[in-house]
Amino acid sequence: MNMEWHLRGLLASLAREEGVFGRVTPEAQGSVEEQIRTLVVEAERAWERHAAPGATGPDSTAEVAEAINEVGSKYATDLMTYLAADDLVFRGSPRRDRAHARQAAARVVELLGYGSVWHTNISDFSEQVRAWSPVTRHTFDGVVAGTGNGLTVVLLQVGED
Repeated sequence: MNMEWHLRGLLASLAREEGVFGRVTPEAQGSVEEQIRTLVVEAERAWERHAAPGATGPDSTAEVAEAINEVGSKYATDLMTYLAADDLVFRGSPRRDRAHARQAAARVVELLGYGSVWHTNISDFSEQVRAWSPVTRHTFDGVVAGTGNGLTVVLLQVGED
């Protein structure tokens, strides 16, 4: 099995809803922060018409690095499921089948392996709280990224209310 090809399919599945973006790259193509920033630029271009006029946000790899923290693989699975299945803006508005999203997210974590390292900008995504450090110029964003087995995966959701 070609792991990179398989991961690309899984990320495409997780990022199938509008405003959700995913990418898989070899680790040699840059740090987690660089890969997140690359996907952020792609998302901001795609969602430019939705951004509030004059909105600003992190615009460098260093600022992305300040916004993310390392998390465990279980939290990463939960976050990928959340970003694929739920709407950051309109809580309680499911975007897709949660069971499918969970299965795909768990498989991504499994493929990156036991020694994978995960990062996110979301510190709390419980029902009562939304806490994150922005990585884009959009009002809402959430990212989870992992490295392992020579690959980096990134899943990002952006939104506006």
